[in-house]
Amino acid sequence: MQDINYQLGSTLLKKNILDISTLKKALEIKETEDSPIRRSLAQILVKDFNFDHDAIYREVADFYGFREIRLGDENLDEKRFKFIRRKIEQLPESMRTLMEEEKILLLGYEQIPTSQLYKYIFVATDPTNGHVPTVAMAMNAKRYEVCYIDSRDYQTLWEMIFPQQNEYLKILEDSGIEIQEDDEEAGLQEELLDAEINKSLLVHLVEGMLLEAAVRGASDIHLVPRDARTTEIHFRIDGKLRLWHVQEGVRPEAMAAVVKDRSKNVDRFERDSPQDGFIQRTVGGHMIRFRVSVLPIVGKDFQYKFESIVIRVLDDRKVISDFNQLGFQGVAKEFFLKAISKPQGMVIVTGPTGSGKSTTLFAALNYVIKPEINVLTVEDPVEYIIPGARQIKIGHRNSFEQAIRSILRHDPDVVMVGEIRDKITAETAIKLANTGHLTFSTLHTNDAPSAVSRLYMMGIEPFLIAYAINVIIAQRLIRRLCDNCKTPVKKLDIGAALSLGFSEEEARQTVFYDTVGCDQCHGGYKGRVAIHEVLYFSKEIQQIIFEAGKEIDEERLRETARKQGMQTLRAAGRERIKQGLSTLAEVGQATMED
Repeated sequence: MQDINYQLGSTLLKKNILDISTLKKALEIKETEDSPIRRSLAQILVKDFNFDHDAIYREVADFYGFREIRLGDENLDEKRFKFIRRKIEQLPESMRTLMEEEKILLLGYEQIPTSQLYKYIFVATDPTNGHVPTVAMAMNAKRYEVCYIDSRDYQTLWEMIFPQQNEYLKILEDSGIEIQEDDEEAGLQEELLDAEINKSLLVHLVEGMLLEAAVRGASDIHLVPRDARTTEIHFRIDGKLRLWHVQEGVRPEAMAAVVKDRSKNVDRFERDSPQDGFIQRTVGGHMIRFRVSVLPIVGKDFQYKFESIVIRVLDDRKVISDFNQLGFQGVAKEFFLKAISKPQGMVIVTGPTGSGKSTTLFAALNYVIKPEINVLTVEDPVEYIIPGARQIKIGHRNSFEQAIRSILRHDPDVVMVGEIRDKITAETAIKLANTGHLTFSTLHTNDAPSAVSRLYMMGIEPFLIAYAINVIIAQRLIRRLCDNCKTPVKKLDIGAALSLGFSEEEARQTVFYDTVGCDQCHGGYKGRVAIHEVLYFSKEIQQIIFEAGKEIDEERLRETARKQGMQTLRAAGRERIKQGLSTLAEVGQATMED
């Protein structure tokens, strides 16, 4: 057994998942551990050294030869879910609890090749888990196979099989009470507002809204007042706003008051200034944070003080911590890994709001974080907790700019600056990169070459840009076709394909798909996939920037980078179409001409 642990450790070393020092410490813990239940090397790495669970156990599964199950490749339907529910519900409560705690789940059954016999298929986030045989025996599974499934897919599968009931919406439904308000008084009085809230069950609607957004996988909730008695609630799912509920007969001020009462750092009685706060709720046994933004807006009735409320749903189970799941294609992945493996320099991720910049940075940070280095982040606000990093708190006495300046005195090895906002932030980040620190940050630009121009226009000298930056990544998230209902395009609009950069030969050889729509997706799309444009700062790129005169020659940068292997965003989108993951319309909408 000890030899197997050394072999597994050697495999993890070869793949640069851990270093020799950490491996030695983990093996020492394993050898000296005095416990009735001896932990595996993988368990020690995850629990004691904060390594990403899926990054370790995917290698464990591969090392031991376990098959990996990906939900996107499975034909899941309600018939299968009913079978799984029936089998699990027949088990004692203690066994069902064990399965949930150990993350073991029945997926179905398969016929054994060259045989008339069938075997059960179990999935587990740790396929070596010693409780799997116990679960299989409890289900009377004489023949079975255990497969590896990553944590996110496991959680998704569990929620699909056992959808969480929204108790707040059920209360509203069972009560038979319509949320309405009869008082026609135009003036806003707090005692009337309280009475309206109490009699209308608005509290249950708001709590139900938060729970429903988390369960449906929404990234944002929008509460929009339409008139003096109507509020619309929208969920942003897969990047698009979708109407969830229209509340009529209630003042928007009452809806806003309920949200504010549940939010930390928000004053219910302030209606003339923007406010930011947060809410925390446990959903499915997991803590989810909701970031609340309140903004005064103008309505057609000027006597009412309307407020738009947007709530960002921060579910860290959705954060990609495994670098390999970011979806970098071809040489882009090689460029990015090369850039973040350097001991110093800047890594900049660009793109509009909601393009996944933070997700990319978090995965990159998880790749470089080690117990022996000091990782500091400055974000406003902090969205997700990053294990192994010290995330600086921003407040009235410690502004974003002050926190950035103080970083240099805090002995960092790796720094993440949430966003380059102005010249001061840019200069500090460049200084960090030039003084031996690996520095990560984001910038709002359309593509990678234009990020160079933006820094130049901020007043950063060309020679500093050229030699401080390792790589600039531009990215977008495009909607992914639903595997259950997508259908090949029967009559291709060749002009649309050519306008996206396909050659006539490529268009003939590519199977293009179109949306249909089914009960498992949102109008033919389900989930999103990233496309990237990675500008690596080679010597040629550095020289072009260094020689810049009054402005940066973006076109020359772009052409040189293309010759060195850079895919533009549109080219990366074309690859997603060829892979059958998205459509011409979606890629065309998300990207600009090359």
